[in-house]
Amino acid sequence: MQSGSRTWRATVELLSSMRFSISLLTVICIASVIGTVLKQHEPLNNYVNQFGPFWTEFFGVVSLYNVYSAWWFLLILGFLVLSTSLCVIRNTPKIISDLKSYKENIREQSLKAFGHRAQATLQEAAEPAAHRIGQLLVSGGWRVKLQQRDTPSGPGWMVAAKAGAVNKVGYIAAHSAIVLVCLGGLLDGDLIVRAQMLLGGKTPYTGGGMIADVAPQHRLSERNPTFRANLLVAEGTQSSTAIVNQSDGILLQELPFAVELKKFIVEYYSTGMPKLFASDIVIHDKETGEKIPARVEVNHPASYRGVEIYQSSFDDGGSSLRLHAMSLNGQVQPFELEGTVGGASQLTKGAGAQALTVEYTGLRVINVENFAGDPAAGTDVRAVDLRSAMDAQLGAANKTKDKKNLRNVGPSVSYKLRDAAGQAREFNNYMLPVDMGDGVPLFLLGMRESPAEPFRYLRIPADEKGTPDEFVRLSNALSDAALRDKAVKRYASKAVDAKRPELAQQLSASAARALALFAGLENRNPAKPVAGLQAIADFIEANVPEAERNKAGEVLVRILNGTLFELEQVAREKADLPAFEPDARGQAFMTQAVLALSDVPLYPAPVALLLSDFTQVQASVFQVARAPGKTVVYLGCALLILGVFAMLYVRERRLWVWLAPDVQSSDQVQATMALSTNRKTMDGDREFEHLKSRLLGLKDSE
Repeated sequence: MQSGSRTWRATVELLSSMRFSISLLTVICIASVIGTVLKQHEPLNNYVNQFGPFWTEFFGVVSLYNVYSAWWFLLILGFLVLSTSLCVIRNTPKIISDLKSYKENIREQSLKAFGHRAQATLQEAAEPAAHRIGQLLVSGGWRVKLQQRDTPSGPGWMVAAKAGAVNKVGYIAAHSAIVLVCLGGLLDGDLIVRAQMLLGGKTPYTGGGMIADVAPQHRLSERNPTFRANLLVAEGTQSSTAIVNQSDGILLQELPFAVELKKFIVEYYSTGMPKLFASDIVIHDKETGEKIPARVEVNHPASYRGVEIYQSSFDDGGSSLRLHAMSLNGQVQPFELEGTVGGASQLTKGAGAQALTVEYTGLRVINVENFAGDPAAGTDVRAVDLRSAMDAQLGAANKTKDKKNLRNVGPSVSYKLRDAAGQAREFNNYMLPVDMGDGVPLFLLGMRESPAEPFRYLRIPADEKGTPDEFVRLSNALSDAALRDKAVKRYASKAVDAKRPELAQQLSASAARALALFAGLENRNPAKPVAGLQAIADFIEANVPEAERNKAGEVLVRILNGTLFELEQVAREKADLPAFEPDARGQAFMTQAVLALSDVPLYPAPVALLLSDFTQVQASVFQVARAPGKTVVYLGCALLILGVFAMLYVRERRLWVWLAPDVQSSDQVQATMALSTNRKTMDGDREFEHLKSRLLGLKDSE
């Protein structure tokens, strides 16, 4: 029995010890850092792309993707509550007893051992002196107790005083605050939801489809005491079902009301970042049918029936899109396509070929890009200015050394092309041509294989009307054998004197060969087709000696450019358009067109979808939360502030003055004074000197 009692006492001693609490706090701090650095509740594919399959699985086992709701985090939090509560329970009776005690029974010899001590002879009797000193201390904010003692020379008096007792109350307040904050965190955390999953048969939902079709075992009741969920509402619609994200799926949280979004308002900074977004909503009570208008802004939530509605973010609510599908190689006739963001359409890759699905994933009306500087210009080493370099690095923290030229380049649309096997590529195309400083605006057609990669852009030059029609016409002509032959003959006839037909024939052959290589018509390896400038480079490397490659390359590129220019003229003649002007803009257009034509074979889609029109429908993303622990946390924070200030800025002091009657004279008394403080500071030294002067009449020199 004694062994069990000793084990119990040792366990309680360990749980309530300071080292155990600090160890738990250290682990919680490390876990919080992990939860802050590592994005929580992201799709599993994002973690696989970032960490790889092995570490993704390992991090999932230890619940690093949902740290704050992990079982081990909640367990540590519970032990911290237990440890701090035991610490408070053990020490509170001692503190309360100490607050009530004046320690007036201290002996005179003990007073002489204090660091702050003084002795003096007072010209008055012991009792009047005790009352006088007591009154002075009371007027100075001290709490005083007088005690009469018998001595050989007559009755003596002990004046015991104390001040700053709230310092010890601060200890109780600070430790109680930790308990309250942890309890509030447990109440508002995932503990209640997990308890319902464990005891109430609730399971995460991992499928798709309509929200109304989700089974009851995946839904949480309106009476759920605590939750934190996301609610997406498009303009002109209403919703009463929020989503609670889980590591292995979602749960649906039913709300006691429906939120209708009347209007979403967003304002932007010059950088394109949102400056303000707010939602004008109407709350529809399910029981009474009452309609309550409200406005929700960031940091200004709306509250109804114990549920807080926060403005979290915004999204697309199903904007209508109209796109123009154009072929970059002339194999598919252009056509129009309509859809909505979040929806999909069927796209056929040529007659009888594999069908593709277009998934419309996003519409961005504003795209602000930085056009400052010329990365290709490099650094002029002759213009090194040490002072300017130092000024660029030093100064205010918000100063940047990089110049900015921010410009809104207009809307963009993003979509995915998914094949029958489920493989998808993501595309991001700008609606308007962007002036990149190359002499002609460019249509930017972006593509990437996976979300982990950056977009790679095909740059198509715009014509004088701001459309890609001129480039598409040239690209289609490059696929037409008759037009290519006509362009080759025209180029050869213009480049060679008519009196030397043998040279014209040789030049025609070279031009036809260069154009065929550029168009990708001479692929030796069908599994790895090569076209564009890369095909010409490979041809030169395989057929020309190394010493002559540079010269041969210049000649072939010159022939290619001239032939493509004639091809442009032939294509315009076929379309009954006037001749192409070889002015500065025309030359810039042809330069960009050659580069774009070289990259077109690498574009992995049969058509490019250009946004021609749209009707934007915005949606608001709200965070709805019922947080009963919020009040508990606020109370804990208030107690923590008061407790910390009490412990740091309030000094506990105790003062004793022993008044013993003089053996030789009844009108004199021997006074011994001592001061005790919980922290040795200069303020304590000054206060003791002041008390010596005021109570005993002693100066610093005495």
